[in-house]
Amino acid sequence: MPHLRQLRMDQLLDELQTRIDSARGTRDRVHSLLDAVLSVGRQLDLAQVLREITEAAAHLVDARYAALGVIGPDGERLSQFLTIGLDDEQTARIGHPPEGHGILGELIRHPEPLRLTELGDHPSSYGFPPNHPPMHTFLGVPIRVRDEVFGNLYLTDKKGGADFDEDDEAVLTTLSVAAGVAVDNARLYEASQRQQRWTQAGAEITRSLLSGSTRAHVLELIADRAREILGADLADVSVRVPEREELVVELATGAGADERHGSTVPLDGTLPGHAYRTGEPATCVDLARDEPPYAAEGFGPAVAVPLGIESGETPASVKGVLLLARRSGAPALTREETSPLGGFAGQAALALELAERRRDAEQLALLEDRDRIARDLHDLAIQRLFATGMTLQGASRTIEEPAAAERVLRAVGDLDETIKIIRSTIFGLRAAEQEAGPGLRSRVVRAVEESAAVLGFPPRLSMEGLLDTDVPADVAQHVLAALGEALSNAARHAEADRVEVTLQAAAGRVVLTVTDDGVGIPEDGRRSGLENLAARARKLGGSLELGRPEGGGSTLVWTARTD
Repeated sequence: MPHLRQLRMDQLLDELQTRIDSARGTRDRVHSLLDAVLSVGRQLDLAQVLREITEAAAHLVDARYAALGVIGPDGERLSQFLTIGLDDEQTARIGHPPEGHGILGELIRHPEPLRLTELGDHPSSYGFPPNHPPMHTFLGVPIRVRDEVFGNLYLTDKKGGADFDEDDEAVLTTLSVAAGVAVDNARLYEASQRQQRWTQAGAEITRSLLSGSTRAHVLELIADRAREILGADLADVSVRVPEREELVVELATGAGADERHGSTVPLDGTLPGHAYRTGEPATCVDLARDEPPYAAEGFGPAVAVPLGIESGETPASVKGVLLLARRSGAPALTREETSPLGGFAGQAALALELAERRRDAEQLALLEDRDRIARDLHDLAIQRLFATGMTLQGASRTIEEPAAAERVLRAVGDLDETIKIIRSTIFGLRAAEQEAGPGLRSRVVRAVEESAAVLGFPPRLSMEGLLDTDVPADVAQHVLAALGEALSNAARHAEADRVEVTLQAAAGRVVLTVTDDGVGIPEDGRRSGLENLAARARKLGGSLELGRPEGGGSTLVWTARTD
């Protein structure tokens, strides 16, 4: 009997100790949950909040792997996927992050807690990609923000080999409620900060417009500020190529800007083309893989915004397109992030409109000057030359020496030829006026003036020859393209304090020379732009020569035939 009493006493003590341990475990778990809730709630940076939630979830349920998937704007795919338990090397070997197929998609379609003993036994199991570690037990819980499913928590492989139980589900569900509040607070804070930055950027751009800054400077300012505020890696401004179904990238900033600048973008089958044709913003989750695609590898979420003076305009009045994109794998662009772009797009369109009006004013001044020159030549110069010729012709009759009389008559003939040349020049000036298009000379002046904004100083310019009359229109276009590329290279790579531009037209050729005092052209640098210049020159029977002056810097000589 004493032994039996002792046995019962030992059993009671063991049971009591078990209950005490369970109570302590429950107490410790509650404390851990409260610590996690407080830790998550203290953060205001959204990226840090998501990281804290994922780490806390893994710790609370003792999971080997944890992930948080953010549902994209389409409500069907994951736009962001954060993982715990996989190192960078493993993540790189797995490749593209999941988009929401299989079990991950099951929670997107049915946002309710889900516990599994074996992942592969579920009907929605999609399998694992190559190089993915094996996973078995699973626990998934949705995260809601204001009754909207923001994303899902995914936990796999409870340490020790046990299954996830009801307590794990309850703890994770509680954490998801706190996570929803924390995400909402972080998004509100982020939105307020972003709105303040949009306001500051809008004021900066308005000041730039009112101060008379060049079109290139204002567009670059708009693209840079939009890229910075949205955290984009790419920003392009494209305008329509006249009489062609293409857009040309007039301004490119961010990653790979040199390759995209000056490239053409078809209107059909591209995100910018879609925005241009419809006159409405267009977005995609993956720029390289989504439809319509865009020729930019390595970029994911993107938005293309038409540049119009007022919202709701017809596509015919769209001035161009502003494209912003993030790297692949980055968070999708939300409606809250992109909605202020409408005002920015209006300012960009205003910059384009002002530039057109300035060009019209410059063209009008040029045409008025041409008309004045034509009148002066006709009313003054020709009349005086004609009168001089008549006087010499009358005087020749009184000259007795035949040789002298012959020389006077030859002078009269030269005056007649001069009058014909002047009349031909007058005709050319008036024909140019009727065409209502700026000549090469004025377009070169404008291009050089606009380059001062990116160079930081105005280049020196000299021009010789009949550039407006002797250089055909198609050759003039190539000259301007070569000048733009040369000035762009000087601004991006030369680190120069002085740039000189010389343009000459004579003897059936046009010669463009651009010299700077910078660091020179590196032997191993990218030469895609220079190769394009050389190809243009060869196509027009000319050449491209690069040199290095004795005092340092570089010299570019581009030539083309004009006859």
